[in-house]
Amino acid sequence: MNIILNICRVTLEEGFMYAVLALGIYITYSILDFSDLSVDGTMPLGAIVTALLILRGVDPWLCLLISFAAGAIGGMITGLLHVKLHIRPLLCGILIYTGLLSINLVLLYLFNNGTTVASFFRLPTIFNSGLAALIPESIGGTHIRTLVVSGIMAILCKVLLDVYLKTKSGLLLRATGNNEKYVTLLAKDPGMSKILGLAIGNGFAALAGSVIAQSRGSADQQMGVGMVVMGLASVIVGLSLFRKLSKLQATTMVILGSIAYKAVLSIALALGLPTEYLKLLMAVLFVAALVLSGKKETHKRRAA
Repeated sequence: MNIILNICRVTLEEGFMYAVLALGIYITYSILDFSDLSVDGTMPLGAIVTALLILRGVDPWLCLLISFAAGAIGGMITGLLHVKLHIRPLLCGILIYTGLLSINLVLLYLFNNGTTVASFFRLPTIFNSGLAALIPESIGGTHIRTLVVSGIMAILCKVLLDVYLKTKSGLLLRATGNNEKYVTLLAKDPGMSKILGLAIGNGFAALAGSVIAQSRGSADQQMGVGMVVMGLASVIVGLSLFRKLSKLQATTMVILGSIAYKAVLSIALALGLPTEYLKLLMAVLFVAALVLSGKKETHKRRAA
């Protein structure tokens, strides 16, 4: 029983943390219809920036905002490459991701004594300082603080995103993803909406990196490997599985998709799947999500 409870707890913890990343990819992939690969670079950027700042005594809650800003700058540059230089979305993401590989390593070498892993165990994080310290660390032998804090972070990001999408700027962002020509007819610049959307999306990715790094107590460049696949799979699984629940908002579906995706990975590991096959399982799940999504879209078109 304890094993099952532990698996559920870990699944929810990681599901909520990676849901923040999935919300960012939801903006770029579902709303803007922009294939953005720069997330694999901005996510570890947020983690590394957070680790280096915490090692220098910066408040861990402030690190969240700084990491979001760092990721937003990366996303803004991606948007500028596409809008101003007319480079294809896929290539823009590859260029930014490649550039951030070097930038992240340079940050570690310059500000972390030349090592590629920044560790800050036993230092203040969002899970043991501030208001989080008021939450009981465990109840009945089950650690709950990390679960509660990560859940609050995911819900807060979801609420803020929902509020933004209902504003004039958010509605314009939605319109840009659906029909750029219509936005132009409104005498608005769809390019600026794309840049803003990519900035927000990558800001969420970096924020997720910051949260995950603080939960682990360390950060490195390898944290970003496969994050695009994981985020996209969470978005597609969530929007496909929970679409029939009409009362659920899309952002809620994305969070549930992230939890469901993490649940499958956790169950596979609990059943004895070697960790070296984990990335392969992620790829297989992503393919399954794409097939499921494609079949539902085909069924809808035929029904129409």
